[in-house]
Amino acid sequence: MTGPQPLTLHEIEQRAAALLPPAVHDFIAGGSGAEASLAANRAALDELFLVPRVLRDVSVRSTACELLGTPAAAPYAVAPVAYHRLAHPDGELAAARAAAKAGVPFTAATLSSYPIEEITATGATTWFQLYWLRDRGQRLDLVRRAEAAGCTALVLTVDVPWMGRRLRDIRNGFALPPEVTAANLTEAAHSAAHTAVPGSAVAVHTALSFAPTLTWADVEELRGLTDLPLVLKGVLDPEDAARAARSGVDAVVVSNHGGRQLDGAVPAVQLLGEVRAAVGDHDCRVLVDGGIRSGLDVLRCLALGADAALVGRPVLWGLATAGEAGVSAVLDLLAAELDDALGLAGCASVAEARTLRTVVRPHRTPTPPAREPS
Repeated sequence: MTGPQPLTLHEIEQRAAALLPPAVHDFIAGGSGAEASLAANRAALDELFLVPRVLRDVSVRSTACELLGTPAAAPYAVAPVAYHRLAHPDGELAAARAAAKAGVPFTAATLSSYPIEEITATGATTWFQLYWLRDRGQRLDLVRRAEAAGCTALVLTVDVPWMGRRLRDIRNGFALPPEVTAANLTEAAHSAAHTAVPGSAVAVHTALSFAPTLTWADVEELRGLTDLPLVLKGVLDPEDAARAARSGVDAVVVSNHGGRQLDGAVPAVQLLGEVRAAVGDHDCRVLVDGGIRSGLDVLRCLALGADAALVGRPVLWGLATAGEAGVSAVLDLLAAELDDALGLAGCASVAEARTLRTVVRPHRTPTPPAREPS
């Protein structure tokens, strides 16, 4: 990474935007529809203020925790994001190596551009994200491959019966370049995602591949097929979270898919408290994603009841700027910011962070100062 050391994830994003082809940048950055939910994710975090505690010894702090049965250096993980090789040739391998160095889990996507087995070989604690494919045999094969490769959790995405209408991709006629494939799928080399069509070829591919029939019965069947911790990603309604907990699901990710599915879906952080209450005494963890751009945001999520946060797009921005070193820069910034915010909030541990109070202060555009009469 050339130039001055970036001090925020926003600065890394700006560098990535200058380096990536515009259509690839739009594919990563964009949301669905008018991108109202995409913008709201960030606004909801900006409106959330913490009530710090004082007169506590914070000379020694720890962000260490346990995530889905595995020790982690911090209460966040790399979210599942498709096609890392769009950002850098080393793709998921570079990002996973950086996650391993940072001591946080890496989530390998069904649509990753390197196979599961190569990703877990990096040594990262790896969770595998599963889309509900139309081909039942291929679904089961992916689960068994994830188990055999040493993945430590299975993350089932439940909010994508098909891809939302992502207008940037439609306008760009976005299709994958030949060298970027869905490496875990049998038709990877010649998929519909590579065939230029009016609109988004990637959306055509997912419509052909994903089954819009996923129900609670399927979740319960999947629960019986694997001993891996099972996570449902894309839960917003507290009633759905409660049912997941009753079904033996180990964790839910409160998420509107980064504003990329239903435009107008509520920001996840606005329902964190209700979801936390809904899972009640069940042994079900609560994770969250959507707009996380700093260690302060992670602290905000902990205060609202989350066990951990998932970070997606910033990892791709880091990857685009400097490969593995760029992802390490992103994760190192998150770690430094979280440690700083934790101590300044009067907390020495992740457990203490969850006791902080929050206040929602609606965002208002500052009013320009009145001019003095001349």
